[in-house]
Amino acid sequence: MFPASPGDGETLGEIHAESWKAAYAGFFSREFFDQAVSHRRGKWHDVLAATPGGLVLAALDGRRLAFSSFGPSPSRTGAAEIFGFYGHPDGWGTGVAAALMTDTLRRIRDDGFTRVHLWTLRDTPRSRRFYAKSGFTESGAARAYDYGDGNPVEQVEYELSFP
Repeated sequence: MFPASPGDGETLGEIHAESWKAAYAGFFSREFFDQAVSHRRGKWHDVLAATPGGLVLAALDGRRLAFSSFGPSPSRTGAAEIFGFYGHPDGWGTGVAAALMTDTLRRIRDDGFTRVHLWTLRDTPRSRRFYAKSGFTESGAARAYDYGDGNPVEQVEYELSFP
């Protein structure tokens, strides 16, 4: 695990786009989805230039396969939020995501937070199982989230408190 650097934009874009292609295709119209994947592939150079820290990459056998993005929660005072947690499909089932989550939570704890939360799509059972296996529980909160196509999808919130 290592912090993402400004030169990692292409790698983050590849992970994000390929993850989206594998997990989210059924949620959006084809035209919007293709644009969304392209946007995710190309946005990370600017994000890395504007936001130092809070982005961690994980590699397996030297190949970068997953990343997390996190920081102070804009909606929960004193809590951290995981804004994005994506793994390339080539890394699914290898343990790289579990190792990344362990490292992400350690970094969040080391930053002084005692609570963390995240949002995920309601209809993504693989993600929801992963977060539960990582120690998160559903908070009971849900929201409609519009990714930009005018058709909000339901997200559910997961949370975790550190001992």
